[in-house]
Amino acid sequence: MRILLTGGAGYIGSHVALVLLERGDDVVVIDDFSNSSPESLRRVERLTGKTLQIIEADLADRVAAEAALRDVDFDAVIHFAGLKAVGESVAQPSRYFRTNLNSTLNLLDIMREKDVRKLVFSSSATVYGTPDAGVERLDETQPVGIGITNPYGRTKAFIEQIIADVQQAWPELEAVLLRYFNPVGAHPSGEIGEDPAGIPNNLMPFVAQVAVGRREKLAVFGDQYPTVDGTGVRDYIHVMDLAEGHVAALEHLSPGVEAYNLGSGEGSSVLEVVRAYAEASGREIPYEIVAARAGDLATTIADPAKANKALDWRTTRSLADACRDSWAWQLKNPNGFDSAS
Repeated sequence: MRILLTGGAGYIGSHVALVLLERGDDVVVIDDFSNSSPESLRRVERLTGKTLQIIEADLADRVAAEAALRDVDFDAVIHFAGLKAVGESVAQPSRYFRTNLNSTLNLLDIMREKDVRKLVFSSSATVYGTPDAGVERLDETQPVGIGITNPYGRTKAFIEQIIADVQQAWPELEAVLLRYFNPVGAHPSGEIGEDPAGIPNNLMPFVAQVAVGRREKLAVFGDQYPTVDGTGVRDYIHVMDLAEGHVAALEHLSPGVEAYNLGSGEGSSVLEVVRAYAEASGREIPYEIVAARAGDLATTIADPAKANKALDWRTTRSLADACRDSWAWQLKNPNGFDSAS
């Protein structure tokens, strides 16, 4: 199969590209590299011994996107392209709506023109917003779009609805919405991994930067939650398990739109992650407890039963595996892909 990855140079996209190449697919990547590095794709090619078709273009620019893809053939699309920093989305909502929605609308129009009917969308557990009181394990029956606290999450919920509406008008479209929980870890080679721009928004890359000496200490937001140690509990999924989930989704497409949670189904607290990373790295992780952030939930865990059954997929890697692989990446690349000489 020949698969187009939009935003394929990013953290998750690069790992999916690697898995697809390893299983024998042809892969085309379109990315404007505004939030990623072409070095990730060079390393994917080196690791697999195979070649990607790489197109540099902004999918949110209709004219540029159509020109870039006019003569490119593909059988299916995995759509990662978009802005993804929660805090930045609060400060720049118009930019987030314009970029994330326009890129999706342009992509869907191009797919329709080319009669490419297979789509996997990189959604997010943020579409669940604020769950009903007492709900800690989230399944796909949870309401979507209610109580979302940031524009980034709203763009994901809007895009899910756009895809559903387009499918109503184009019944042959086969679409899957993958709602990720908290991707962590890296390829075990340490050659590709998460390389956030600026200060990391997510826990594990921040912990990794503390461990390697780039940051002084971790701020832990609140220790008053009704959890094992008072800190927030989240569902962490190894990025390689997540990448394999995309392959499973591609293999189980059918006309219509289906949503699946991709998570481990297990929760780990902030301090459990800190301890696991300290053990994997052999480094002390200094931290301080600070005030909880407004809107943060005590516990959010995926119920992945639907994906386990329908996609014949489940996670096989542990939090310890994710910490080990993240540390291998961080040691080899203390300044991310900028470490490349």
